[in-house]
Amino acid sequence: MPFMVKLREILSSLFKRSQHPLRFAALILVLGSIGVGVWAVGSFLKPVCSTPSESQIVTVTIDKGSTLSEIGQTLADSNVIRSSRFFVYYGRLTRQDKNMQAGTYQINNSWSMKKIVECISSGEVATNRVTIPEGFTVKQIENLLVEKEIADRTLFQKALDAKYTFSFLEGISAAGHQRLEGFLFPATYELRPGMSEEKIIEMMLQRFQKTFTPQMEQRADEIGFSVREVVTLASIVEREAKLEEERSRIAAVFLNRLNEEKRLESCATVQYILGKQKEELTNKDLQNPSPYNTYLHMGLPPGPIANPGLSSINAVLHPADVDYLFFVAKGDGSHHFSVTFTEHQKAARHYQK
Repeated sequence: MPFMVKLREILSSLFKRSQHPLRFAALILVLGSIGVGVWAVGSFLKPVCSTPSESQIVTVTIDKGSTLSEIGQTLADSNVIRSSRFFVYYGRLTRQDKNMQAGTYQINNSWSMKKIVECISSGEVATNRVTIPEGFTVKQIENLLVEKEIADRTLFQKALDAKYTFSFLEGISAAGHQRLEGFLFPATYELRPGMSEEKIIEMMLQRFQKTFTPQMEQRADEIGFSVREVVTLASIVEREAKLEEERSRIAAVFLNRLNEEKRLESCATVQYILGKQKEELTNKDLQNPSPYNTYLHMGLPPGPIANPGLSSINAVLHPADVDYLFFVAKGDGSHHFSVTFTEHQKAARHYQK
């Protein structure tokens, strides 16, 4: 073996240079210790699990203010490293000891010591990815987060009444779900484990603020609407529209009805009162005295009935240039639009049998 031949050559040379056998013996001990040390280092650097098919992802939480030694012990207790002491040595040797960051991490026990140290020192914390669908109500968002064990129901409901400093929330007297309805913007969020319910809500409100641009506020002012009124009508459009290409026409229908001082008569507003979707609304449902019932009350409801996406908001800000005052569902997701009530009745009889 070349390595052994080379080693013998080196030892022979050192022996020849040595003036006393004891010196050589001491040298052998030193070299032996180095060899053992190299073996030990290599052993500690190896992953806990060397078989990828049997590897596991372990969630590890590093508390704020933890020392390097405490971090090493946490990792060792989680069985993702072989030695907490060597972790400390390695962290100091690579000068990463001052860069360790608190947080929750997802670490694979097949990772090397180098990769684990880089993960924690770079702050690559684990996240919970959750998508809030367009048209979800605040209550549906709450249920989704609770089901995914991201939020606590009691704490989430309490957080709905927390103080949030956003201009679009100023002057809203509603409480609980209705206070923030419409402004928890539907999108995909990366939520850190342990993030408070208030922080989650604030993140969604910030996304709305970023999405509803100053140009959109200016356009709202041009059509005589406040931001909340735009979102309120957009939420109705969101719940009524099934097809993307119909949003602007549905928005136009409601805006035309408002301009002609006709009740909106949106089934979606009654469903919001009931708290559930019903294929057919009864006469009793339509007589519900709630101010959200647009079959009984003129104008917009007191607030949004869902959290609309950008398409529905833009549909309200830029409605189709049509004279329609009515629409009826065809049963396939699309709608038939009419200008007159007579035409609407005919279409309703045809499509709703």
